[in-house]
Amino acid sequence: MPKPNIPLMPTRRDRLQFRCTANARLLAVLLLPLTISVGCSDQDKPAPAVARPVKVFRIEDHAVADARSFAGEVRARIETPLSFRVGGKLLERKVDVGDSVRKGQLLAILDGNDYHLAVQGLKAQLAAAQADSTFLRDDLVRYRELLTQQVISPPEFERHETAYTTARERAAALETQLAEANNQLSYTELHADRDGVVTALAVEAGQVLAVGQAVVTLAQLEEKEIHFDVPEHRLTEIQRQQEVNVSLWADEDRLLKAKIREIASSADPVSRTYRIKATLLEDPDAAQLGMTATVHVAANTASRIAVPLSAVYTPQNQPDHPLVWLVDEQAATVKSAPVRLGETLAGERIAVEGLAAGQLLVSAGVQRLAEGQAVRLPDQQGLPKGRGSEGQL
Repeated sequence: MPKPNIPLMPTRRDRLQFRCTANARLLAVLLLPLTISVGCSDQDKPAPAVARPVKVFRIEDHAVADARSFAGEVRARIETPLSFRVGGKLLERKVDVGDSVRKGQLLAILDGNDYHLAVQGLKAQLAAAQADSTFLRDDLVRYRELLTQQVISPPEFERHETAYTTARERAAALETQLAEANNQLSYTELHADRDGVVTALAVEAGQVLAVGQAVVTLAQLEEKEIHFDVPEHRLTEIQRQQEVNVSLWADEDRLLKAKIREIASSADPVSRTYRIKATLLEDPDAAQLGMTATVHVAANTASRIAVPLSAVYTPQNQPDHPLVWLVDEQAATVKSAPVRLGETLAGERIAVEGLAAGQLLVSAGVQRLAEGQAVRLPDQQGLPKGRGSEGQL
């Protein structure tokens, strides 16, 4: 017969394990409602909106016109490099850079020994030719009498007449050569052809010069102008006959009137800039040659609105797209608006396009804002138009 299953008595370990399990279940049952209540309350409760205090700027009603400043140099309108019309060795230079000279003043001298010899040789040849021409002329008179008396034939007379004509023309040619030699001798001295100031020297005594090699640069002082260079993207903003203002480094507070006279037709191959010349219209004596000048040009472009530099920012994922934060004054929120940047202006401002006068924008702390974020504006009565408020970030 099978043995009956007799339950074994639980051990102390089993009783302890059973008791722990029961306690755990009871604790879970008690904590479950509390957990559900806490979870639901966290999800249902909305996150509090943080209104960030901001500093704002209201765009002015009037736009700001662009103005350009370019560094230049005072130059004479006419600067002539003077040179010898003959070649030779330079014996002496009579002037230095900066000297004022008068018309006809001696500037430099070449060695003229060879030219003196050439003149003497031509004088001797001319004297011989003139003597020969005089003899043949007198001889021709006698032969004409013989022809009248029919002592000689006409061909014989014509032969003597031709000899006299040849001698006469040879003497005339030598006279011309002698005059040219005298001119060449006079060219060994370099004289100023006008009043002016020496601005450059290209040679020194003892140097052998070629014909036409520059020796002295002479500048006329009657008319002065400012030479300055303009990059190619600014060239369209400047026109001929446009009036500009010029300030000298020696007297920055004083503005002189000038007019654009010349705009280079091609760019410099190295700097890729265009040389522009502006003629001074007043007080040329105040501008000494070589002085540093600043040319202030009112560019011929449309005016643009100016905003603080601190109001412009660029997103990290779009560094080439500048933005500003516009403030919705009714909802007290901000939204981004793209702008096109222009020139940097005085007072830490920058010219922009894409905004309208009267709009309110955030002028500081723009990197801390997000799209649609609530902001706290200062008292509108204390917000002067065209200036930032007193609110701080």
